[in-house]
Amino acid sequence: MMAPSRMETKPVIFILKTLLLLYSFIFWVTGVVLLSVGLWWKFMLGPYMLLISSGPTNAPYALAGTGAAIVLFGLFGCFATCRGRPWMLKLYAVFLSLVFMIELIAGISGFVFRHEIKGTFLTSYSEAVMWYNGYDERSMAVDSVQRTLHCCGVQNYTSWFSSVYFPASGIPASCCVTYVECSKAELKNATLAARKVYRQGCYELVVSFIENNMAVIAGVTFGIAFSQVLGTSLACCLAHFISTNQYEMV
Repeated sequence: MMAPSRMETKPVIFILKTLLLLYSFIFWVTGVVLLSVGLWWKFMLGPYMLLISSGPTNAPYALAGTGAAIVLFGLFGCFATCRGRPWMLKLYAVFLSLVFMIELIAGISGFVFRHEIKGTFLTSYSEAVMWYNGYDERSMAVDSVQRTLHCCGVQNYTSWFSSVYFPASGIPASCCVTYVECSKAELKNATLAARKVYRQGCYELVVSFIENNMAVIAGVTFGIAFSQVLGTSLACCLAHFISTNQYEMV
């Protein structure tokens, strides 16, 4: 009676192994994606994050670290599946469960943070413009925002008139539509500067830019997180069938 049962179990094990190998490969790819998103967040959104918070955020490092861990465990998942050791598969399932919880929390946090940006950014960005000096990190972040988004000041270029930088140096050159056509004298003259700098303020543009990108990050994270449920189920089922098959062979 045992032999037919083992014969029936082997095709199931083969199918589960195939599915888990395919999943582990996809899981590995998502790790590469998360690692890339974390690095992109650090280098592309870094200036915006610096202007929102009092200091650099650790979120991109956490995202990149999670991606790197997924890359390693994705490879471990492939190895565990090929080896067919129940304890390895159970360990893989535990890791997938942990990743699911981490990514779910990260996705929820990102979604909530997306809605809190507008309330905190105005004050922080206004202070950065007010105390702009042209060389510290926050000032360089303001320059990066103005050059990248083609904007000037908080609501518009007139925000610079009340800054501590304007009396001595005028509006920063990062506001210039064409840098070579801006002179120090023009940037210090409110009437002439209006013809040389971007007319739109940065506040609305930055809020829109960050909200859109945070939505993408949160959406990707949620999607990847719920895929762990499938992987955990496959790993547990395969471990069970292999254990059962080994027991029947004794």
